[in-house]
Amino acid sequence: MDRISALRNVEDALADFEAGEADLEATERRVLTVLRTYATEFEEETLSAYRASGAPSVEGLVVVAESPAQARRRVRELTATEPEADSDDEDGDWGAFEVDPVE
Repeated sequence: MDRISALRNVEDALADFEAGEADLEATERRVLTVLRTYATEFEEETLSAYRASGAPSVEGLVVVAESPAQARRRVRELTATEPEADSDDEDGDWGAFEVDPVE
């Protein structure tokens, strides 16, 4: 789904809400579905969605990045999760969480 399609779908959901054709809960579900679809179906080949797991502070967080290493950095930035000090990995020891591609 491209950005324009996503925006149109969100706009349609809001219009239905404003017209009284949908309640808040249904509108939230619809908008969330649009966002999840948009976030996991990038047409640009250089970006992918990654889901973090492991530490409670990052569990289920989805970020968009060019690589798993960049995804780990983005998760760390968003959650203020620090790599372990004794790391020998060039990107830091991310033992507190992992990132996996969203399919």
